[in-house]
Amino acid sequence: MRTFSPAPFLFALLLGAAPGIQAAAPLAAAAPVDVEKVVYHINDSDNAMVALRNVQNHINASQSARIAVVTHGKGIDFLLKGAQDKNGNPYEPMVQALKDRGVAFRVCNNTLNSRKLDASAVIAEATIVPSGVAEIGRLQAREGYVYLKP
Repeated sequence: MRTFSPAPFLFALLLGAAPGIQAAAPLAAAAPVDVEKVVYHINDSDNAMVALRNVQNHINASQSARIAVVTHGKGIDFLLKGAQDKNGNPYEPMVQALKDRGVAFRVCNNTLNSRKLDASAVIAEATIVPSGVAEIGRLQAREGYVYLKP
């Protein structure tokens, strides 16, 4: 008695050569993106200067990139008026220079409320959004931003 082996049929199916069966089309390559869009997530100001340098290097390498820096928790600290790094260097001039190059800075209103900070505590270069994490999700899901966490 002859036994049936599915191997030749499966091989033919994979190659699309099985009679009466159409092989699935190969996956389409991802369409090229018109604009590189990146969201940098900062939730701790201890690495804010490193993150700002990363953003600066990113803009230098890809000048047409659209970059948003979204902050919440302790990550908002460098966007507060008078904020300085551990060496006493103010953050605002670097933030201003990046904003002038098209970088958007966003501060979580939930964090401001939980810390009892008024919107006036935030530097003029930053925009307040209802929720930092929701803003990151919105940028990724609805606007096609990729996520980077420095």
